Amino acid sequence: MRNFSDLNTLSNRTIVITGGYGMIGREMVKGALAAGANVAVIEPAPTDEKTVAVFGDATQSGNLMVVGADVTDRATLESALAQITSRFAAPSGLVNNAALDSPPDAPASENGPFEDYPAASWDKVMDVNVKGVMQCCQVFGKAMADAGRGSIINVASIYGTVSPDQSLYQYRRDRGEVFYKPVAYSASKSALYNLTRYLAVYWGPKGVRTNSVTFAGVFNRQDPDFLKAYERKIPLRQAGREHLHGMAMATDYVGPTLFLLSDASGYMTGADLRVDGGFLAT
Repeated sequence: MRNFSDLNTLSNRTIVITGGYGMIGREMVKGALAAGANVAVIEPAPTDEKTVAVFGDATQSGNLMVVGADVTDRATLESALAQITSRFAAPSGLVNNAALDSPPDAPASENGPFEDYPAASWDKVMDVNVKGVMQCCQVFGKAMADAGRGSIINVASIYGTVSPDQSLYQYRRDRGEVFYKPVAYSASKSALYNLTRYLAVYWGPKGVRTNSVTFAGVFNRQDPDFLKAYERKIPLRQAGREHLHGMAMATDYVGPTLFLLSDASGYMTGADLRVDGGFLAT
C-alpha cells in the first residue's frame, strides 16, 4: 500500500516551467522547489540579475536553472532540453504557463472594437499561446513519453471557457475611452482544452498525463472601478482577503499545479481543474 504522505512530493523530479519570471510562474517555481523538484525555467531572454531579483536565495540551491529559449522557436527548445537533461534528469513535468495578452494600457488598436482588431496582433498571441504550447509539448512531452512517465499542465483561463464579459470594462467606456477585451487571448486559451484532450489520449498509453488548469484573475492593484465590477462575478468570500475584491493571489494557483504534477493526481488525465473562486459557476 502506498504511503499517502508521499503522494504530493516532487522529490528528485525535473519540472519544466515556461514563463517562470511572471507573477504566477515565479510562485509555481517556488512551490515546485519547496516540493523537492529540480526546476528548469524557460525564458526567452534571461539574465542573472533578473533571475536573482525574481527568485532570490533559490538561485543558490542548485535545484534551479533558467534556460534561454523561445517557445515559438523549436530549435531553441531542443537546445534547452539538452541543457536540462545534462544537468538534471529527463523532464517528468511540464507547466505551459507562458502566454501573451494585450495589457490594459496597450495601444487603442489592440483594445478597440473587434472589427478593427489587427491580424498581426492575433498572429502574435496565437504564436505564443497555442503554437508555443504545442511545441513545448512536442519537445518536452516526447522526452516524457520516451521515459514512460510524466505530467503536462496547460494553463488555460476563464476566458477560454466563456467569452470575456465586456461589461466589466464599461467603466472605461463611461470615461470616454474605446475599450474592449480583445479576442485573441480568449480564442488561444480555448484552443488549449482540445490540445490537452488530444495529448491525454495520444500519450496516455505511454504513461504521460495531460491536464489543463483554468485560472481566473490575479490581484495586481487594478483600477478600483474594475475591481468593483469583478467582485460581483465572484461568489467566494474569505476572511482577511477583502482587499483582493474576489481576485486570486498568485500563490492560490500553486497548490493545484503541484497536485497535477504529483502522484496525488496519478489517475487524472484529459481533465480541466478550475480554480476561479466560482466565476464560472455563476
